[in-house]
Amino acid sequence: MADWWWILPAVFLVALLIVSWRWIPRWTTRRVVRFADARRDFHRQRERLEAKFVQLGMCAGRRDAPRWVDCEFEDDVAYARNRVSGEISAFVGVSIEMEDLADHAPGPTDTVRNLRAATAVFRFDRDHWETEGRAVFNLTPTEAIRFYRELELVAREVSQSR
Repeated sequence: MADWWWILPAVFLVALLIVSWRWIPRWTTRRVVRFADARRDFHRQRERLEAKFVQLGMCAGRRDAPRWVDCEFEDDVAYARNRVSGEISAFVGVSIEMEDLADHAPGPTDTVRNLRAATAVFRFDRDHWETEGRAVFNLTPTEAIRFYRELELVAREVSQSR
């Protein structure tokens, strides 16, 4: 009987493989359903999220940095998932008009629009979308996802108007 001791770990390993083989599809299905729900909710909440993004962006910043004057959102959305935590994020291209610091200097002032390309970041927190008013400047949504190596692109929605 002492020669057969190795059978128990082998049987345990086979049982573990069978159990995981049956559970992995359920985890994958749950993840797909969760992403579909999050995507639908993003479109339902998008107007509120954009307003909150602009509000937070206009308030945030240092005293010596230019403030936001206006913000225009693109229709396209890129979704990403954090490889470690599984958190879902949405990235939307924006054009942010910044206050020109030269406007505060004495002398003649020309009205020049100071537009900056950026990406607005939204994240899905358990059951609702949130934003911190964070913008990633000088990167498109897909470039921003590639920049953060812990993120993986899950889906892109391109507007139908193009």
